Amino acid sequence: MAEGLGVAASAIAVIELSAKVASLCLQYSKNVKHAKEDITRIHDEVIRLKNTSKEVQNLVNSPRGTKLKASQKLGDTLKDSQSRLERLDHELTPSKGRQVMKQFGLRALKWPFESKDVEKIIQDIARCTQTISLNLQVDQAATLLAVDQNLLDMDQKIRLNELKVAEGAAFDSHAEEHNPTCHPDTRVDLLREISKWVQNPQAEAIFWLNGMAGTGKSTISRTVAHSFSKDGQLGASFFFKRGEGDRGGTSKFFTTIAAQLVKRVPALAPHVKNAIDADPAIFGKAMREQFEKLILEPLSKPPQAVWKADALVIIVDALDECERDEDINTIIHLFSRTKTLQFPRLRIFVTSRPELPIRLGFIAVKGTYQDLVLHKIPEPVIEHDLSAYFKHELTKIRNDYNCSIPKDRQLSPNWPEQSDIQILVEMAIPLFIFAATVCRFLADRKSGNPDKKLRKVLKHRTKSQESKLDATYLPVLDQMLVGLSSREKSEALQEFRDIVGSIVVLASPLSTSALARMLNIAQDTVDDRLDLLYSVLDVPSSLSSPVRLLHLSFRDFLLDPEKSDKNPFWVNEKETHRQLAAQCLRVMDEAFRTDICGVQWPGTSQSSIDPQTISENLRPEVQYACQYWVYHTQQAEDCVKPYRKGLGKPSQHQNIAIIPKMHWGKCLQTLEGHSSSVNSVAFSHDSKLVASASDDRTVRIWSADTGELQQTLKGHSSLVLSVAFSHDSKLVASASDDQLIF
Repeated sequence: MAEGLGVAASAIAVIELSAKVASLCLQYSKNVKHAKEDITRIHDEVIRLKNTSKEVQNLVNSPRGTKLKASQKLGDTLKDSQSRLERLDHELTPSKGRQVMKQFGLRALKWPFESKDVEKIIQDIARCTQTISLNLQVDQAATLLAVDQNLLDMDQKIRLNELKVAEGAAFDSHAEEHNPTCHPDTRVDLLREISKWVQNPQAEAIFWLNGMAGTGKSTISRTVAHSFSKDGQLGASFFFKRGEGDRGGTSKFFTTIAAQLVKRVPALAPHVKNAIDADPAIFGKAMREQFEKLILEPLSKPPQAVWKADALVIIVDALDECERDEDINTIIHLFSRTKTLQFPRLRIFVTSRPELPIRLGFIAVKGTYQDLVLHKIPEPVIEHDLSAYFKHELTKIRNDYNCSIPKDRQLSPNWPEQSDIQILVEMAIPLFIFAATVCRFLADRKSGNPDKKLRKVLKHRTKSQESKLDATYLPVLDQMLVGLSSREKSEALQEFRDIVGSIVVLASPLSTSALARMLNIAQDTVDDRLDLLYSVLDVPSSLSSPVRLLHLSFRDFLLDPEKSDKNPFWVNEKETHRQLAAQCLRVMDEAFRTDICGVQWPGTSQSSIDPQTISENLRPEVQYACQYWVYHTQQAEDCVKPYRKGLGKPSQHQNIAIIPKMHWGKCLQTLEGHSSSVNSVAFSHDSKLVASASDDRTVRIWSADTGELQQTLKGHSSLVLSVAFSHDSKLVASASDDQLIF
């Protein structure tokens, strides 16, 4: 910036001196007869220098002045020009003696230069002007190139912004913000082994860390992600989470990975953009196509110099929470192909439970991965890590509790006893989720004194691996029933199943306010029921933020069908889906009205409607119901039978949207004959016949020209819901509530 200011000052000095020298030349031209040609040549050259210097001044003072690097290098040339003009000014300025002669009317001016001197002066000034002009041309070209590059960058950004990203899937997303990483004294050997795998050029491309629910896989993934992100080696991360919208499936999996890779390695951007330009529909293509065009091919195109010697890490956490088994196999197979990449050296870190689809997927790519079974790590190692975790967390709980109460109620400085910690460790092995849940439970002030709660936890001591989840969650849930009568317990359990049961089976999380409206339950009732569950649920303070499970094992614990008779908090998954499907239909029935967003014309595209208008007219529970009523219906199909008649009718807004905006003609014919509601009408493909299906259990065939009844088809024992012609118009098919098709 200082250099730019120096250039501007030098340019001003040259402009002022040029004007002064030009003025002197004009004076000499009037008074000196024998050198007019030389005087004119110097005058014209000085004026050219002045005009060129003005261009410099204008450019340096423009908004792009600080970026015009070529102009800023003109300092030396401008200073040379300034020195030359100062000498010329000195030589042309009349001496004091000549000024006195002028006062007496005597001829005072004498041209001071010989012709050979004039030639050198002109050459020097012309050289300065040419140097300045050349730099200006370079600068202006650079400016034009910068404009072109900005346009290209803008086009690239617009294209890359089309990459569909799964909200909350990245390790550093807002959704993952408060989830823990490993304590510094835990998982030391495991994290060192993962680091060695990443840095080893000869290692397999994939590292599969598998373990049973609650063994700490996601915590390890977050720790690995933070570590390699800090080192600049993390390329991308995707944390699957069932029930979290796009995080539960693969529709945005590879586009999310690609978007993060482009951000991490900008050299990939033009290649990903080219792939989108070549196939704008790539986002809806098969996973294989997306992987090849958006990830594998772009990674292989930048020159080797772009890549550092370090590996580039991609983290895929909780792959078992991906909804479709076929997608799991495809992801494993596609990532196994990255072993062919020499640059960059790609490392894929995958965590999951050892479910059958994942085991089969890895068996199919044997030789491309290394694995480690988390729950088979030597017990002394797990015991050490759990002990370190409990000591750290329980010390913090004790200190926080003691700081907030009078001294006579404070916990002992030795709380908890070492023997209690040892029992907790034994209860937890190998489930880190037990340790995390117990510590959250003890820290929650709403449910009482930490020591009293610790005694309740220790009562659930068990060596059975099957009942370890009981020991994890029952102490938390039992708090809801303390001091209640039998009738009150029954009511509390039913509210729990209605509210918490819905939370664990939702396809996408809802806020407490939206959940209350969805379930048709008072907001206070929902809040009261969740108040004691902060140890197992992420319940935000904002009414508009969604309630989330802290760990999927809580869902497993509540829905396990083998515990339906043993677990008082057991949730009937199918029944809960049935209730949610019915509530979705109720919510839509109550909310829907003609032109709900006030757009006047039903053919208006959704993209042209202000999102704020949509939010104001379609509240979150309505949007959820529209998106997921089919999902809940598929899980509990019986609940939709009462609504089949309405659901079978054509969608009004779709029909209106394709009708031209014009005045309708008069009614052509009225066909009469059915004794009850008509559910479906179809024209034959030759347009000669009309078929109608009715609640009177018949199908009638009419002449389209005359409206005369041609035939009545009987045979269904219940409502006839739909009817259709074959392509040759010779056959008619009908579907009935009696579950028969004729």
